[in-house]
Parts: sequence; structure tokens; C-alpha cells
Amino acid sequence: MSVDMVELSETTPEPVKPAGIPQKNRVFLDFFWDLAKPDQEVRLKALENLIQYLKTNDQADELEYSLKRLVDGLAHTREAARPAFSLALGQVLGAFKHVSLQIVLDQIKAKHNLRTVKRKLIRNAAFGNLFGVLALHQSGRISEKPEVVLGCVQLLQSLSHHRQHLKDLPTQTMTDILNEIPEEVFEEVLLSALQTDLASAFSTPEQLQLLLVALRRFPRTLKPKKLKKLLGFSTIINADNIPKLTEVLKMAAQSSKKDCLLPRVVLDLLKLSLKEDSFQLFWDDAIINGMLLREPAGPTHYMSFRLLGSALPLLSEAQLKTVLSGEVMTYYAEHVASSQKGGRFKLAPEMEAYVSAFLQGCQDVDRQLAVMEAFSLLSSNGFLVMSPTWRVVQHLQPAAVQQYVEWLKTMFLQPQLDKLLDLGARKQKDKKDVKEQKENSLFSLRRWIVSRLCSIIDNNQVKKEEGIIMGVARFIFFHAFFGVKKASRDIEETLGKLSIPLDTRIRGPLVSSFFGLLLSLHYLPLDKDPAEGAAPNRRRVVGITADGTLWIYHMAQYAQLLLSQPKYAQCSKPFTPEQRQAWDSMLESVANLKKKEKKGPTPGSGAFQQLFLLVGLHLFTAPEELVDIMKDLQSCVDKALEKNAKKKKKKKPGQEEEPEWVDVMVEILLSLLSQQSRHIRLVCKTVFSSICPDVTKTALTAILDVLDPEKDDEDGALVVTVDNKAQKKNPDEEDDDEMEGNKSDDDSDEAMEEDDDNDDDDDDDDDDDEGEMAEGNVDQHFRMELMKVLHGQNALATGEDGSSDEEMDDDAMMALDKGLATLFSEHKKNAEAKKDEKTKIQREKMLVRDFKIKVLDLVEVFVTRQAGSPLVLCLVEPLLTIINRGMSSGSDQQEQDFLRRVADIFRNQLCRSKVYCRTAGDREGELHDLLDKLMTKIQKLSESSVCLYYFSASLYVVKVLRGAPPTEAKEEQTADGAAAQDLSFMGNVDVDRVAAIFKGALSNFMGKRKSPLSAQMFTDLFTKFPVLCVKLLDTIVLHITSGVRVYQQGQACMLMLRAMQSREVQQLLSGAPWTELCAKVSAQLAASLQQVGATENKEVKEKVLKALELCLFLVRSVQRQKLAVDLEPLQEVLQSLTSNIAFKKSGKLEDTYWAVVKHFGIQKPKVEKTKPDKEADLPQSPKKKKKGFLPETKKRKKRDNPILEPAAAAAAAEAAEAGQATSGFRPGADKGQVKKKHDKKTKRKRPADGAAAAASQPNAAKKSKTTQSESKAAKKKKPKQKKEGGGKM
Repeated sequence: MSVDMVELSETTPEPVKPAGIPQKNRVFLDFFWDLAKPDQEVRLKALENLIQYLKTNDQADELEYSLKRLVDGLAHTREAARPAFSLALGQVLGAFKHVSLQIVLDQIKAKHNLRTVKRKLIRNAAFGNLFGVLALHQSGRISEKPEVVLGCVQLLQSLSHHRQHLKDLPTQTMTDILNEIPEEVFEEVLLSALQTDLASAFSTPEQLQLLLVALRRFPRTLKPKKLKKLLGFSTIINADNIPKLTEVLKMAAQSSKKDCLLPRVVLDLLKLSLKEDSFQLFWDDAIINGMLLREPAGPTHYMSFRLLGSALPLLSEAQLKTVLSGEVMTYYAEHVASSQKGGRFKLAPEMEAYVSAFLQGCQDVDRQLAVMEAFSLLSSNGFLVMSPTWRVVQHLQPAAVQQYVEWLKTMFLQPQLDKLLDLGARKQKDKKDVKEQKENSLFSLRRWIVSRLCSIIDNNQVKKEEGIIMGVARFIFFHAFFGVKKASRDIEETLGKLSIPLDTRIRGPLVSSFFGLLLSLHYLPLDKDPAEGAAPNRRRVVGITADGTLWIYHMAQYAQLLLSQPKYAQCSKPFTPEQRQAWDSMLESVANLKKKEKKGPTPGSGAFQQLFLLVGLHLFTAPEELVDIMKDLQSCVDKALEKNAKKKKKKKPGQEEEPEWVDVMVEILLSLLSQQSRHIRLVCKTVFSSICPDVTKTALTAILDVLDPEKDDEDGALVVTVDNKAQKKNPDEEDDDEMEGNKSDDDSDEAMEEDDDNDDDDDDDDDDDEGEMAEGNVDQHFRMELMKVLHGQNALATGEDGSSDEEMDDDAMMALDKGLATLFSEHKKNAEAKKDEKTKIQREKMLVRDFKIKVLDLVEVFVTRQAGSPLVLCLVEPLLTIINRGMSSGSDQQEQDFLRRVADIFRNQLCRSKVYCRTAGDREGELHDLLDKLMTKIQKLSESSVCLYYFSASLYVVKVLRGAPPTEAKEEQTADGAAAQDLSFMGNVDVDRVAAIFKGALSNFMGKRKSPLSAQMFTDLFTKFPVLCVKLLDTIVLHITSGVRVYQQGQACMLMLRAMQSREVQQLLSGAPWTELCAKVSAQLAASLQQVGATENKEVKEKVLKALELCLFLVRSVQRQKLAVDLEPLQEVLQSLTSNIAFKKSGKLEDTYWAVVKHFGIQKPKVEKTKPDKEADLPQSPKKKKKGFLPETKKRKKRDNPILEPAAAAAAAEAAEAGQATSGFRPGADKGQVKKKHDKKTKRKRPADGAAAAASQPNAAKKSKTTQSESKAAKKKKPKQKKEGGGKM
């Protein structure tokens, strides 16, 4: 590192040597150093400052020097510096037009001459020439100087021989130059110079690119005749050149393999083929035959795919159809299918970008449609590979969207499997395999089309009209539940005939896709919202058409149309008379609701309509289960409307047993929530929010019974409506069956693979069962059966008859094998049955948990909408029971999510809500009993986390009992009496009873070693209810000394401090009670601190700290308020505390102690023992000596000794010389002896020096510095003395 520093210091002055450069201007020279810095921002800033500096000063010598430095920097050894110097040179040449480009070019050639440069610097010189030409090109003036252009091209041609360093950069630079110069310069100057390069165009992609650029830029110069004279042929793309072009394309593909980009030469060749009208020849022979069929999958294939995407904007409709139905697309489909596996290169995102760019830039509907149709037909082994949610469709024109949707419908009705672009379909297979693949392809195609149609509607970015949306919904609904019986013009869907009947397998995806589409329509925003411009922050209107009608209502009207014309449309599952009556009554109820809604706004009318329509449409899937629900729903709605119309109508005595309509409605909602449908869950939540004001205690109890874990144990398990197909799914992924139509075929294939994996897992489990049997982990029944079989065939050896040595005959062996096979087969069946039963139970549990999570929606809605209802109090105990049971039992992730949500609803939305029940006066006794029950339960809990929720519930109950304070007291707070009266307001709270309840809990916390309660809980109580805090002060004071442990005593001090710091408590205890409380606290603190003995226990110190904090507040209050409280006992205890506890480095404890005793006039002693401490450390300082010399402290110690007499001094000197001479002859002498001899020397010299210093410098500080400097000088002289002594000897 030091060598580099020296070299830098030697080379730095070099730029300053030339004459005419100001020696003192370091700012100007620093520009060139900054250009070589690795930081790009620094380089750009230096370039900008250099140009500004040269323009401002305008001195010729500085400009000349700058050009020289910039030319020198073109061959800089640092790679990041070369582009910076090149850019700077180009900017300087562009800014100063009078600088000759030819002179600069000559300087570049002279400075970086490849013939004269050293061999190890050839690479730098080559880059210097290249970046020099780039600088001239970037100046923007090169096209004005033909001779400079010629010189640059010739220089680049000479650099092309150094391909190992520069690769294809010289040819690319020549291409860039050709793009800038006019045709006259090319014809007059460059054509003759570039003839060799143009003639060898088929050798490398770069030279071919040079030729293509020349043909594109200078068509008049390079006419066909001139081209034939130059190259031997008049067109570039012809049958003879195809092999050469193919080789060049392969080279280009390999060179761009790491860049993942399409080489420019390939796209230029495609454009040239379109210009020369030889596109088909180029595409078929060069691309398909040369790049795809004869090459393995790799860079050539990827380049072909990229060329396909880049060619889309350049091709006509006919060319698009030809290209998109050829080999390149089939190979691309195979690539997409094979790249689904992890870790493989995927070109699909690039292709999506190509197609999106084409669709955005193309306004031709026919061309857009051709591209969408072709990519929709990509297939691999009969399965479509493109995702049905491919989002490029959002760039289509509205007319193209309409035609694309119609094409999809036509492909669904009349599938054309022969048009699928499938590479695997061309392989020869057996007839059986062909038939099976055809069926799978048909199923995959129709399922993909349905998912594609749904995704178009679901994508709000797609430009579509309401007619398209309604057409897709009607189409899917018709083929999901109906079939064509006869064509009718009134029903458009009957006009399309199925060329191949629908498979039974496609009905399931159609049904699930339709209900998923209903959910999408529920969230579909209104395109033309009249209020959108006026109120942009207004909530968006969703789920309705432009005329204000619900989308789902339109679908119900269409279903009614189909049902009313059985001649033309036949339902796949015809309704029974009872089911048809339920359907008709549903439509009638919806019509009545719409009529009443027109007369005036009716609460919940829209929600009831959605519920009716949704349940009605679900009649097509499960009519037997929903008929009764529909009847109950109609009666409930009728009664609800009657109640709204006649609120004061009284019930007759004979009708008391009839359940309320709200109770029945809640039961209906609970039964509907058992359906695996996200749409039903959403509508149920909306309906319940509208009937919340009418919910009764019976209805709320029905909801809570579902969530009660104890009811699960009693009733076994809740009945959840779900089919076999849904049971195979994970309930956590709720309602995936609705959105199944939006999944891709790849997902379905993966699902099939996962099923196979599950089967493999079952086999593994069977193997595990067999392994368990091999290990002997079998039940006794099986063991007994096995023993019977072996005994029956005499296969067990006994010690008496020695049958182990005998062999069984063949018949006996066969019988034994048969018996064993039967036994193990039955055992395996039993094991599988047990395993299936266990799996079934687990699935049922998951479904029940999923159902409970849905029911929590209703609880959350009720707590949010009806927080001020007295019925909310009925939720406290059930929710606490759920939390307690969930915390105490081990649970999986789903159960934890359920429990976390219950806790959030209880604590954040119920207990902490600003709105609460304020009309609980008639339930005063019940609430007090509930509070007593909760606090009793708290003391029996074992987990503090559960106790926290119970305590929050207790505070909530007290808040409900207290109610809101009167408004009069809030306005009149000027007088102290009015303020105290406001603070003491507790509403319906029985203060004595409630205080006794909390006092018992506080005693439990202070008197039990392991209590679930915590001090923070009581702190919250004191903050919210100061009146109760006052009632508990005596108990807290008592436990300052009587706490069961030191920890509880410290917590008592902390609670007392929080209570006394409260302004509300101070106002409630103003006067004599406050003085009495201070006196009690002072006495208890003195007694508590008196108990502290000599200890280093951490808990004791924490208790003392909390007690001192309380003492600090107490003493301040007493002295500030001048209360009649005797603090002398406390002062005496505090003074003796230091003898029991050593503060050491306790920090806060020590500071708090001295802050307390400061109020008694005791100041913390100042630390003035620094000098004695230093003197005490002096004897220990010699331990630090490591280098064999005396420490300075020892020299100071001898400084004040009396001056020796001359005789004594001479004797000491002789003794020292004798010791030194002896040590010189004894190289192995002990180190201690050597030190002693040095001490003698020092004793002889040091007093004189000290005396002289004392005489000349009376200042002690100066004296010590002088002594130190002299001692250092003496150390340096010691080796010389030894050498002199050695010489003399």
C-alpha cells in the first residue's frame, strides 16, 4: 500500500508539466481525475463541470490540454473510465465547433498506434482507438467531414483484426456511422472502402448487419445491378443464399444467448424479406427448416419465438394466419407446456409483452382477432397451454372483443380439434389412444373456453358492453342447466347446435363457472356512472346494469324465460311441481319487493331481493335441499314487511308459541352459510346487517350455539352441506369451486398429478402399516387370530414334539398360505377403513371450523351495527368460553385463525368500542352477578393471556353499569365540588359490591405466588374508574409490607404510585383523606424498607427501586402541599439503607435514592477522591511495562530525593559501570539483575536532571513534560552507550 502511495505521489505532477497550464489551478486538473472514478455520478458531474469550465474561461491552452488529456484517457486501464473520457471528448468537440476533427483523429492514431505500442498494452490501445471513433461520432459533426468519416472507417477496419479484445464492436460502430451519414458521402467516400466488408457479408452477423443497414439507408446507391456486381446476386434472400443465411442466424442466436434479446440482424432480414417479396421462402427454409426442425431446443428455438413476436406488427392478415398456424407456434406450445416445471427457462412473459405491444399498436380488428384465435389454440397432448386469464385481451378493440367472444362460443358448440396447434397430436398412436386423447382434448377445450369467457367478464380492463356480458352469462347458464330441444328466435342460445354432445364431465365446470360469474357480476362496476364526474370520492356502484337493475335479476328473468318455453329448451334436471311453485313464488316475492321499493325506501329490500334470487338460482343445483328454505324465507320476508308497516300491532295470546320471523331468518342464514359459496356468504352477511335491529335473543343464541365448543362435543359435529367433490378440497380455500372455471388447464393437470401423488402417499401409508405390523405393533385380536391359523395348521413349533425339524407337506403349506392371506387381507381392509374414518373425521372438523368462521361474520356484523343494544351483553360469556377453550387446547392453523378472529372481535370491537349499551338499568342485578362470576372465574384460571380477556370483559361490564355521565355535570366544571361530583358519578354501579369484588381479586394477586392477574390490569381499572381506585387504596397500602413475595410488595408500591399520581384520585381525596393516605403510605414505606437487609438480590433491588419512586412522589407532595405528615421515620430508614444495599453501578436505583434524600437536605457527596485514587494506582502501574524500560511514574517518585554528594555520586557511577561491564560478559544473566543495574544508572542521573528542571521551570506541568522528553532522549542514547562500551572493552 505504501508503494502505491509513493507511485501516486510521483505521477501526480505529470499533468502539470506542459507549458501554459496554470500551476495553482487544482480544480481544473481534478476534473480529469474524477472522470476516472468508479462512481458514475461523479464521472457525469465532472464532465458537466469540465464543459462549463472550458466555456466560462475560454482559454486556448486549457482547451488544448483538455483534448490531450481526454485522448490519453481513451486507453485508460480502468474499464469504467474509457466511456467517460470518450463521452467527455465527444461533448467537448460538440461544444467547440472550431476544433478540427481531423487533428483529433490524428492525435488518437498517434497516441494509440497499435504498431508502436508495447505488446501488453495492445488491448488498451485497441479500446483507445475504438472509443476515439465513438467520441468523434458522438460529437455530431462527423457527417460534415467526409475525410474524417473515411479515416474512422479505415481505423475501424484495422481494429476488426483484434476480435479477441473488441469482438464485434468495430462493425457495430461502422453500422452506427452508416446510420448517420448522408447517401452522397457513402457513395463518394465509403463505398469503395467498404467493398471488402460488404462482399463478406455472410461471414458474421455483424457484417451482414452492415450490409442490411447500407441497403436500407442507401437504396439508390446499392441498386440491384450494383449489388449483383458487388456480391454476385441482385437479392439477398434467395434459394442459393438460404444455407449461408441459416448459418449466420445460428451464429447470431448463439451470440445473443445470454442477453435473451432478438439480434437486430434477424429482424432486419425479416424486413428485407418483406421488401423483396421473399418472406415465405425466408420463413419456411431459413426459420422453420433451418432453425427449428434441424436444431434441438435451445437458443435457435428461442430466437425463432422472439422473431415471431417481433414480426406480428409487420405482417399482413394473410401472413399472420400462415405464420400463426405453422411449425413455430406448435413448437412454442410445446415449450410453454414443458417450461411449467420448476427451474426451466420461460419465454411466455416475453411473448406476452410482444402480443400486448402488437394489440396496443394495431387498430385492425381482423389482425387482432387472428392473433387471439391462434394463441387460443396452442395445445400440448390435447390440453390447451395458454392461461384462460391471459390479460392481453384487455388491449383488444370493442369490436374485436365481440368477435372473439363469438368465436369462443362457436368453438364450444362446434369444436374443431384438427385446428389445435399440437405437436404431440402428429405422432402416430393406437386407435384406442387416439379416441381417448380426442375425448380429453374436447373436454379440455370446452372447459378452457368457459374459463376464458368468465375471465373476460371478470377483467374490468376489457372494453366490453353490457350486451357482451349478458350474452356470456346467458350462454354459460343455458349450457349448464339446459339443452336445446328446438331452435327459437326468442332464445338466441337455441340457435347454436352442438356438433358433439356435452360430456357429463363438463356440467360441473359449467355450473361452478356460472356461480363464479355471478359473483363477478355482483362486484362489476357500473361503466357509465352519472355521479362519477361530480363526486369522484363517492362509493362506486356495483352489481347493477345501466338501468339500475341487478345483474342477478336479469339472469333470473332469463331462467324464467327458459322454464316457460319447454318446447325449445329442456332443463337437465326438470323441476317437480313443488319446486316449480317455489321458483314462481320467489319471482313473485321479488316483484313485490320491487313494487314496495318504488313507493318508498324499505330497509333491507335490496338484500332480500339478492337473497331470494341467489337461492332461487341455486334451485337448479340442489332443489331438494332449498325448497323448504325458500318457503321459510318467503314467510319471514312477508312478516318482516308487515312488521315494518305495522310496528305497534300486538300478538294474540294464541300466537305466542309461533317463532319470530327473525329467528327463522337467522336459521335460514345459518343453513345457507353451510353451502360452499362465497357469493352466498356475502349475501347472507348483507341480509343479516339489514335485520340486525330486529334480532332477538333467541336468534342470537342460535348463532352462539354454533360457535359453542361444548355443543360440538354434545351433538357430535355440525351438519355441513357439501358434496363429495367439495370434500376432496381444502376448506381453507373457501369457495374455490365457484372460481374453478377461471383456472387454467395447467392447474387442472397439476391437480390430477396431485391426486396421483396422494394415491402414492396412500401407498406409502400402507407400507407404513405393514412396517408397523412387521415391528409387532398390532392389536391383540389380530395376534389371537394369527395364532389360531398357525395352530390349526400345526405350524407352531413346540419344545415337546420338536416339530420344528419336521417339514410340512404341500397341501398343508397351501392351506396355511391361504389362511394367512385371508387373515392379512382382512387386517389390511380394517386398517384402511380406520384410516378412511380418521380422514373423514378430520375433513368434517375442517368443514365445521370453516362453517364457524363464516358464522363469525354474523357476530362481527351484530357487534358493529348493534353495539348499543342490550343483547350485546349476551355475547360476553360465549366468546370468553371460546377463547378459553381455544387457548387451552392444541390447535392447527385453521383453529388458530378462528381463535384470533374471535379475540379480535371480543376485545377490539366489543370491549373497546366507543358505543356501548347505556340502557341497562333494568338489568342491574344481572350485570352485577355477571361481574362477580367473571372475577371469580379469573381467580381460577391458569393462563394470564386468558385472564386478560376476562378482565377486559369485567371492565366492560362496569362501563355498561356506569353508563354515560350526565351532560349537566360536564358543562359545570368550574367549581371543585361540581368536578368532584362528576368524578364520583358511577351510574347504576353498586360501588361497595363492585369494590369488594375487585378487592378480592387484588388480594388474590397480592397473596398468591402464581396468580393469573397482573398489575397492568389494575392500572387500567384505576385509569377508567377512579372511584373504585379510591376504594382499593387501603388494600394496596396494606400489601406494601404484607405481600406474599418481594415481587408483590414492589407491585403494590407501583400501583400505589399510579393511583396517587392520578388527578382524579387526588380530587376525590382532597383534604383530610389525602393527608391520612400520605401518612399511611409513609409508615408502610418505612416498615417495608426497614425489612430490607444486606442483600444483592435482584428482586429485592427492584422492590426497593419501586419503593423509592413512591417515596420520591410522596415526599414531594408532602413538602409541596405542606401536609401534616411525619416523615422522620422514613428519613431514618432511608439514611440506613445504604449500609444494606451497595449501589455500585446500579444507575437508576442510586439516582432515585439520592433524589429522595435530597428533599431531606442530604446532598450526594461529591467525588473528590481522584488524586488519592491515582496515587493508589501508582504501585500497580509497573505491571503494565512490556518493553523493558522504567515507567514514568517511577521517575516522578525519585524526582524529589535529595541530591547525592559528589563522593556518593561517584560511587554510584562506578557501581553502575561495574554492573554494566559484568552484564556485558554474562549474556545469560537474569532479567531482574539487568533491571536493577538500569535502576542504579537512573538513580545516578535522574536527580541532577530533576534538580535542574526544578530550578529552571518552577511550573509542575512543564517540569513533568521536560522530564518525559529527557527520559525519551536518554532511552535513545542507551544503545549508543552500549556500543561505545563494547568498543572500549
